Amino acid sequence: MNNIHRLPRPRAWVGLLTDIDDTLTADGDIEPVALAALQRLRTAGIPLIAITGRPVGWSESPALHWPLTTIVAENGSVRLSCQNGRLVKHYAQDDTTRQHQHHTLMQVLELIERTVPGARRAGDSAGRETDIAIDHSEHTHLPPDRVAQVVALMQAHGLTATVSSIHINGWLGHHNKWTGACWAVREVLGQDLARERDRWVYVGDSTNDQVMFEQMPHSVGVANIRRFWNDLVHRPRHVTQGERGQGFAEVVEHLLGDPPAP
Repeated sequence: MNNIHRLPRPRAWVGLLTDIDDTLTADGDIEPVALAALQRLRTAGIPLIAITGRPVGWSESPALHWPLTTIVAENGSVRLSCQNGRLVKHYAQDDTTRQHQHHTLMQVLELIERTVPGARRAGDSAGRETDIAIDHSEHTHLPPDRVAQVVALMQAHGLTATVSSIHINGWLGHHNKWTGACWAVREVLGQDLARERDRWVYVGDSTNDQVMFEQMPHSVGVANIRRFWNDLVHRPRHVTQGERGQGFAEVVEHLLGDPPAP
């Protein structure tokens, strides 16, 4: 685990990819220091793409109001952008596939709530279109053995399952944060992330960021990732001193230089 100051500053680095919950936010709200860091990136002309497990409905406001290039929601299945002040959504799967999968996902969600004691769907579930989520730390505490039970049930029914800092997400299909990031970079910037991954930095905070930690040579965990450290198979190469938004701001300050004096 390297200090953030050992993160290379590529001469021609392209942009930043980041998780949202507990990477930019605390208790569900973006931290002012993180929002200021996003604006610094926008001012510097550096692309910033957010990749989150949050649903489409929750992601609409950040897509419209935060200085993001684009946001990929529901772990790689939906991309949202603000174009001329209007929200535009793009889906990784066609309408027929989504409708068929939604029926299966609802059946699995109801099974989990019926059979796993204490398991409750996430509070943002009404805004989900392509996945399901069980709350384990946002509004409901679910102990590790019950989290494991939920993951096992999802997987037994053919779902991909990941555990974020707040939710257990499950979906059908082969998309994930990495495929979503590649999709966004290709569609928005016309670039190949897989070929240029050494010119990007990824910032995350939990086990559902592992696919990005595995794929990205310049990966960073904000300090609160230490709560998941022993559960990580693929770990970030660097860790910040600060947690959540403060840690994200550290990354931006390191890459762009010290922030301007107030």
